[in-house]
Amino acid sequence: MRFLLVEDNPELSRSVAERLRLDGHAVDPAACLSDARDCLGAATYDLILLDISLPDGDGRDFLKSERRAGRDTPIIVMTARAAVSDRVDVLDLGADDYVTKPFDFAELEARCRAVLRRRGSALQTVRSFAGLTFNPLTATLCVGEDVRELRNRELRLMEILLSAPDRIFSKAQLCDRLFSYAEAVTDNAIEVYVGRLRKKLEGSGARIETVRGIGYRLVQE
Repeated sequence: MRFLLVEDNPELSRSVAERLRLDGHAVDPAACLSDARDCLGAATYDLILLDISLPDGDGRDFLKSERRAGRDTPIIVMTARAAVSDRVDVLDLGADDYVTKPFDFAELEARCRAVLRRRGSALQTVRSFAGLTFNPLTATLCVGEDVRELRNRELRLMEILLSAPDRIFSKAQLCDRLFSYAEAVTDNAIEVYVGRLRKKLEGSGARIETVRGIGYRLVQE
């Protein structure tokens, strides 16, 4: 999944981003609200982690503007303010959850999973297509009785392609959803992951078709 991390403390931002990337997520850090808005204008995110006290404004104003604009991307607020009134305030403004600093990384990860489950995340749904069964929770593809394990980005690529069979995804779209801005990515990287996933689809009725000059799509043979 792709996360936007809005946090001005460089050490905390780096630690949180590294931990989430170990779970296979792409994470774009933003040290201020202006950077966060730039990121939102350029990419689509599955979850936003938002600090309140930022150099160029109050995270609660950002939260309020997102909800007033009708954008429902899940938002978890991270702040040192521990009073009940503070928690109630951000939840009433539209936050999906709230974590108090300092927090344990395991708790933050659990809250992220819980929020995404409540939002009906596609990653929580077992799907069947063309003779295979895809289980994101266990990161596996089953073809008949054969269980094939998926690595982090193979899992995400499968989820993207299976979200819209027959739809063509360009390499740029796949890069945008598989990698963060901080990662140097070439077209060859997408080809590598597509090649790996193709091998794991063998024996099923599904295949990844290359549409020359445009991109890739998942089709049924």
